[in-house]
Amino acid sequence: MDALNVFDFERLAETTLGPGAFGYYAGGAGDEHAMTENVEAWRRLRLRPRVLVDVSEISTATTVLGAPVSMPLLVAPTAIQKLAHPDGESGMARAAAAAGTIMCLSTLATSTPGDVAAAAPGAPRWFQLYVFRDRGVTRSFVDQAVDSGYGALVLTVDAPRLGRRERDLRTGFRIPEEVTVPSLAALGGWEGATPLELLGAIDPSLRWDDLAELRSLASLPLVLKGIQTAEDALLAVEHGVDAIVVSNHGGRQLDAVAPTAELLPEIVEAVAERIEVYVDGGIRRGSDVVKALGLGARAVLAGRAPLWGLACDGEAGARRVLELLRDEIELALALCGCTSPGAVTETHLTRVIAP
Repeated sequence: MDALNVFDFERLAETTLGPGAFGYYAGGAGDEHAMTENVEAWRRLRLRPRVLVDVSEISTATTVLGAPVSMPLLVAPTAIQKLAHPDGESGMARAAAAAGTIMCLSTLATSTPGDVAAAAPGAPRWFQLYVFRDRGVTRSFVDQAVDSGYGALVLTVDAPRLGRRERDLRTGFRIPEEVTVPSLAALGGWEGATPLELLGAIDPSLRWDDLAELRSLASLPLVLKGIQTAEDALLAVEHGVDAIVVSNHGGRQLDAVAPTAELLPEIVEAVAERIEVYVDGGIRRGSDVVKALGLGARAVLAGRAPLWGLACDGEAGARRVLELLRDEIELALALCGCTSPGAVTETHLTRVIAP
């Protein structure tokens, strides 16, 4: 049977990938409560449809940082995509371009920024940044992103150390030597690595004051990914960032945190429309995206969903997942009586209190 939704693609990916690779992509930190709750929290929200609205013409299009996209869903940065399929990040970039949206390339990608740009020339793309202890390598990859036409830097701020990911410990997962991560190779050779070794290169001393230095590396918009409190959202505004992503790293860092659907409202209220707010974590349906819009997000980022498509059928699979989600967004908009993402408001939502 053909895969009809993201959950189908995940089940197929599990049969395609080895236990180590699947566990790396699918797993969360600790008991995986945060990861599971990311999905469940969207389910606890209910949409409130308005009727007798002319929905004969629906547009899912919107903008993020002024760039037009076909839908309020971007491809989140996920690492080592060639482990999922040989098409890797280049295939994902082509899929995102075909779907009319933005792909965020991970610093821990298995392709260089230039390779991915060449794979989908002219397509919008952002570069996710980890700041390494070796700032020279960090500068080098920012320069590559600028030279290759990336439209924004997405600084991940919630991973000064690796979360305790017990699936990886149980499987003994290690990225094989033949699946090269160029940023790690630039630090001094590549012989494969565990996830702990991957993130061990990241500078844990990074502070708010360092943002000025990072801004000096490029004139690109700066997005902070990993904001989980109103206090940090306000600091982001004060430090002049252009947007934030409400994120708990897909439940992969600290297990004892709230799901992003619950975090989003206080952060949106704190920001008060001064910068754009995006959200990730647990996005599995187009209706989840519409719920996020109702909570005040400009757009969502989805990581695992398109990755399962990539694992199943390379570029074509990732494109199918993105097109599927776009279709679901359009249908949810129409059935809520909204002709565009901008028409969704908090009045289209109600929350179900969990017992």
